Amino acid sequence: MLTDLSPLIAATSRWLTVAYPPCDGALAAALCETQVLQAVTVAAWLRYPTEADAALVTMTGPGGAAGLDLITGAGPVDGGSGEEQGWRTWVDEVVASWAAGLLTDPELAGRAVGALVDGEHTVGIPVDFRRLTAPDDGDLRAAALLRHPDLLAPVAEIHLDLLLDRLGPGRHLAA
Repeated sequence: MLTDLSPLIAATSRWLTVAYPPCDGALAAALCETQVLQAVTVAAWLRYPTEADAALVTMTGPGGAAGLDLITGAGPVDGGSGEEQGWRTWVDEVVASWAAGLLTDPELAGRAVGALVDGEHTVGIPVDFRRLTAPDDGDLRAAALLRHPDLLAPVAEIHLDLLLDRLGPGRHLAA
């Protein structure tokens, strides 16, 4: 049974970078993609914390990008046929929402990364989510759209309560 979340992580990252593109060239695009990948990875690992969870989502599918497209006003990207748009079926709305929240709130991102410490996904591997939790000025410029709280609010707020619940009691942010 497939327990690899990489198709879900790749598709959700792609959706976010297409919906909120990087600014100013190839280096900015790389920095932006790295931040998105880190945010989506943290969100996916929180959403599907065990191999069993990952296996279930790969069997049933994450749901696709249609709901996110409606919320943001986006439509299928890159043009093309249904086959070329197949990656969109691997977009996970909850993971995208959580990642958007992490990208716009450094404190929340730090809490989320901290919650992964004893998780199955991080056992035996070094993980560094610095570009997510402590972005420098270059990171912030590159991902200006992706880190803008007002722009991402419609996506981030969809499942924010679920994320706060996942982080556990006493970890809710002040209103």
